[in-house]
Parts: sequence; structure tokens; C-alpha cells
Amino acid sequence: MKNTVPTIRLILLFCCCFIFSVNVNGQILKKLGKRAEKAAERAVERRVEKETTKKTEEVLDSILEPGKKGEEPTDKQGNPVPQKEDRTSNPNTTSESHPATDDSELDSNSLEIYSKYDFIPGDKLLFFDDFKNDFIGDFPAKWNTNGSGEVVTIGDSPERWMQVLPGYNTYYIPDVTALPKDYTIEFDVLAIGIDAKTSSSAVLNIFLTDDQLFKKGKNHIRAAIPFCQYTPIGIRMKNFIKNMGGPINNVVDADIREAIVNRPHVSIAVNQQRLRLWINQKKYIDIPRIVETPGLLSTLKFGLSTAFKDGKEKVFITNLKVAEGGVDLRRKLLSEGKISTNGILFDSGSANIKPQSMGIIRQISQVLQQDASIQLKIVGHTDSDGTEEVNKTLSKKRAEAVMKTLITVYNQSADRLLAEGMGENQPVDSNSSEEGKARNRRVEFIKQ
Repeated sequence: MKNTVPTIRLILLFCCCFIFSVNVNGQILKKLGKRAEKAAERAVERRVEKETTKKTEEVLDSILEPGKKGEEPTDKQGNPVPQKEDRTSNPNTTSESHPATDDSELDSNSLEIYSKYDFIPGDKLLFFDDFKNDFIGDFPAKWNTNGSGEVVTIGDSPERWMQVLPGYNTYYIPDVTALPKDYTIEFDVLAIGIDAKTSSSAVLNIFLTDDQLFKKGKNHIRAAIPFCQYTPIGIRMKNFIKNMGGPINNVVDADIREAIVNRPHVSIAVNQQRLRLWINQKKYIDIPRIVETPGLLSTLKFGLSTAFKDGKEKVFITNLKVAEGGVDLRRKLLSEGKISTNGILFDSGSANIKPQSMGIIRQISQVLQQDASIQLKIVGHTDSDGTEEVNKTLSKKRAEAVMKTLITVYNQSADRLLAEGMGENQPVDSNSSEEGKARNRRVEFIKQ
């Protein structure tokens, strides 16, 4: 019995310690649970804050640096989704904005690639449309169609596009009054949703025709640019002449699969009977006598084949420019001592030369190379958007950019060149229309 009491006391003491330990551990675990919960909350908050900051920076980038690509809205296939704007937004944004001064360097790699590009755009503007004056969601005012279509923006970019919808015998006709015997056509294409399953008969048709309404016409030419990705289809060229049928109907080998899904720039030159076609810097078509009667095919039309999967594949065009001319500027500069061209293009409000302008600069370099005694003054001109001081600075920078290209790309001597900027002070047309502004944005070359 004497040993029983201490034993009981030990048992009781052990139980008390156990209970105390359980309570303490329980409290510790409870506290740890709360700490873990708070830690998890803080981790979530940090993740949300990080993602929010990232998105905010992307939005700011899209506002402050429109050329810098951020994430764009996508569909289920991961393709950019055209964005509709509020119809109350200002549609009168002009094609040439003038932020103070842009010191961006030329993209030398792009210019080198285009240095052998021999397309020469016309120097008398007949039509230009980048849809800046159209409401988002409307069909553009300077076009006609027997189908449908609308002006849209893509992602965060302010640039506007016309969506071209597929349809049998559906045509999109810009308001070009009459195509002359010598002219050029330029435009940009954007294709969304194009993949390995896109039909081999899915094409963008470009028509030159004698019919002003919604038919191919008794006399016409068709160039068919393919969107097929699983194999190189080539570019079909066809003409149809009244009472003669189609003496030319051929597919020219051309692997443009990569170009067609990366916003290609299409250029076409018609000089009398001859037709040439470039996609980006490469010439794919050069047919000496495809135009039977120069001046007869007076109307330009676009059409999209019906071989697209509804709602998935989309095609857009913008920056359509039609200009009379496109002839050899070298002879004119040598004989007249001066040329003026709208064909040297720059990024909006910038002195960055667009690579497709290199054909003209290349011809100027050939004049300098042929006659070592020639000295040239390069004069830049702008439209009237922005302040007079900003335009004067911008025009000087653009002239200097052309001069720099002649020096760095074509190895011309700086001693033979002089750059000058006239800003908006010598307009050749009214600044009240987009066509007038486009004519005023020009570069002159003057023999000294």
C-alpha cells in the first residue's frame, strides 16, 4: 500500500503533463495554422500585386509606346481578337501625328534587306485610306461593296483595318475615279486564324477591270494571293480579254506562307502593258504584256474567296495607296534637275524610314553613282498637323534620315549631300483632306 500512493501520484502527474502538453501543442498548432493562413494570404496578395503591376505596365506601354507589343486579347485558338471601339470616340485622328521630336535610329537591318528593292511608287496620289476618319464598326465611307465589312482595331493598337468578308462575287471597291496607264497600288494585309488547315483555295483576289460595279468585267486581270499554310500554292495570275478569253492563266511559284501571316506589304506597279507584284521586298510577278489595252482597266477591286472557315479565319487590309506614275525617276532627276515624291514613307510622327521606301532611295543613289559631279539637296516637307516648330524639326530629321541612308546603305559621300526641312510651309495641296495631307508629306531632291 505504501508504494501505491506514490505510484498514483506519478500517474496523476503524468496525466497532467500530458494534458498540459496536448493543450500547449494544440495552441501552438493553432497559432501555426493561423500563421500559415496569413502567410498564404500574403503570398496571394503578392502574386495579385505582381500580376496587377505587370498588367498596368503593359497598359502604360501601349499608351506611351504604341509600337511596343504587349499581350493582346485572343480567341480560343490564341489569335488576336479585333476590338470594337465606342462609337462616341473621335474618328478624326489624322494619319500623321507629330510628337515633338523622335530621335529613333534607323532600323539598319530592315533597310539592308530592302536595299535591292526596286519598286517605285507613283508620285501623284490618286487615293489613300487608312480609315482614320471612319467610325469603328462602320463600312468605310470611301469604299463601296455589294457585301459587308467594317472598320476595326486589333488589340491595343490604334491602327484601323477594314475587315474583308468572304463571299461569292463579293467585291470591295475603293473610290478611285479612273486608273491611268501608269500607276502603283500599295496596301497592308493582316490574316488571323490562318493555320495548316486553311484551304488551298482561300485567296485574296485583286482585280483590275473595265467594270465599275460588281462584276469581273468583260476585260479584267486577277491576281490571287493565297493564305494556304500546309503547302506553297503560288500566286495565280489571269487575264480575260473580250472575244479572246484568257490568254494568260498561270500559277507562279511563290512560297509566301511565312510572309502572309506576318502582315505583308503588297505593292503592284502597272506601266502600260506591264504588271509587276511585290510582297514585302521580293518581286514575284513581272509580266511584260498582261494589260491588253493600257488605260482600259480603270477600276480596282478586292475580293475574298469563300473557302474560309466561318468565324475563325479573318482577313483585313489597310493603308491602301493608289498613285499615278511609278516610272523611272532617275531620268527625270537628270533631265529636270528636281523630283518630288510621296513614295518615301516614315513612321507616323517619326523620322524612321519605312523599308518599302527603299526603291526610290536606291534610284537616287544610282544617279549619284553615275555622275560624280552631282550634288543634291534633300528637302523634307510635312502636312500641317502639329505646331509649325515641331513640323520644321520633323521635316529636317526626315531629310537627314534619307541622307544617312544614302551614306550608310549605298556608300554615297556626305560631301555631296545637304539636308533641309521646310515643315508645313510649302504645301502642294490642301491639308483639309487625308489625300491632301498625304501629298504634302513629301521629299524633294534638287540638283545643286
